Amino acid sequence: MVEYEAVDGTAGARLPADYNLAPTMPVHAVRTRVRDGVRELSVVRWGLVPSWADDPRIGGRLINARAESVTVKPAFRGAFARRRCLIPADGWFEWTARVDRPGKQAYYLTPYDGAGLAFAGLWESWGNGDERLLTCTIVTTEAAAQLTAIHDRMPLVLPRDRHAAWLDPDHPDPAALLVPPPADVLAGLELRPVGPEVGNVANTGPSLLHRYDEPAPAAQTLF
Repeated sequence: MVEYEAVDGTAGARLPADYNLAPTMPVHAVRTRVRDGVRELSVVRWGLVPSWADDPRIGGRLINARAESVTVKPAFRGAFARRRCLIPADGWFEWTARVDRPGKQAYYLTPYDGAGLAFAGLWESWGNGDERLLTCTIVTTEAAAQLTAIHDRMPLVLPRDRHAAWLDPDHPDPAALLVPPPADVLAGLELRPVGPEVGNVANTGPSLLHRYDEPAPAAQTLF
């Protein structure tokens, strides 16, 4: 996991490792606090709830924000302008259609060197007092390089030299921060086939990340 220079604002509630994260579940995020500009590691819920929302359940539909429209969509534009965050992760899962038989194959996309990743994210605060809720969304962009073989979208992965700018709420040109990750970052990602168990969010544990090369079905001969 990537480490960041940030104060621990989790109040002792750091999350354990989760190997099969689902929308609306809690995640770690590094954000810049509004009150004093300090970078803070926070626990937030995945699924953005805009401050103006009447019902926090809207967050279940706002787990991703497309880079192409994040500057204009009402649900995201305010957060993009002032409340950007980093979401640390070891990798992510994608599914792609099989070419040799029906069904889909799951892949785990992760750095070969195990260094961890930082996804570009946005955060919001909803409600007041005991009902205050911190939520986030992950910014996505068009897939590139070898990742296009798996899916047409990918999280906006930020290399370390772009972290500070992404977290700066006073950046003079936020739209310039949406450029895709450089080629060397993508080249360093392993596209690892994994087992179908990852399709059930009730399943968890490090075994979900193990490489799984499913044997092709045996050819049948008719007599």
